[in-house]
Amino acid sequence: MNLPVIEGDTPQERLASLRGAVPGRIVFTTSFGLEDQALTHMIREGGHDIAIVTLDTGRLFGETHALWAETEARYGLRIRSFHPDPAELAQLLDDWGANGFYLAKDARLACCGVRKVGPLKQALAGAQAWVTGLRADQSQARGDIMGIEYDEGHGLIKTAPLFDWSREDVAEFCAAHDVPVNPLHAEGYLSIGCQPCTRAVAPGEPERAGRWWWEQDAAKECGLHVGADGKFVRAKEAVV
Repeated sequence: MNLPVIEGDTPQERLASLRGAVPGRIVFTTSFGLEDQALTHMIREGGHDIAIVTLDTGRLFGETHALWAETEARYGLRIRSFHPDPAELAQLLDDWGANGFYLAKDARLACCGVRKVGPLKQALAGAQAWVTGLRADQSQARGDIMGIEYDEGHGLIKTAPLFDWSREDVAEFCAAHDVPVNPLHAEGYLSIGCQPCTRAVAPGEPERAGRWWWEQDAAKECGLHVGADGKFVRAKEAVV
């Protein structure tokens, strides 16, 4: 597929360029992390016709739900949520139990599949492009992220407007624009997912060390951004 050229030195310019270059529906999936809050602010302040949705796994932190409500109030919008299929969730619990994801990686991947990957497919149905909060410096596995690629699994364009920003860049932007952020960040939770699968990061640990911390594999992902081979999808083309 010939990817559109997304121009811009800033995420704001890239979002505007994306909206101008891609016809049809564009979806931004937020998990209410620091990057996603910055992008929500940019999308709303820029007036871009980009749908903002979230995946409610059923195991999120209470602080995340509170931030969800605060974000809707701040920006005057409703963030549509997508949820696990009830039958698949019931089967998952029958197979592995309530917290079976601690017992085996297969169980954890199955849980992520039901609670996150399945709802993501619903969220992206009919979309031509997907906006994410990925950054290249979030982890070694994400180090090759560029600005735009074709996501074969979902059959759409996938973009990362913040791909070349550091965490400090994002934090400074949120502070400068009074963007609401999760109070857990200040307690060491740098990357926040489901409550049972997230812990605070110790000083000197990588940013995503608190996700699925009981697993030894350094390239830990939930399945939202990996290909059929289980490896992190690398970008095929960069923003110019």
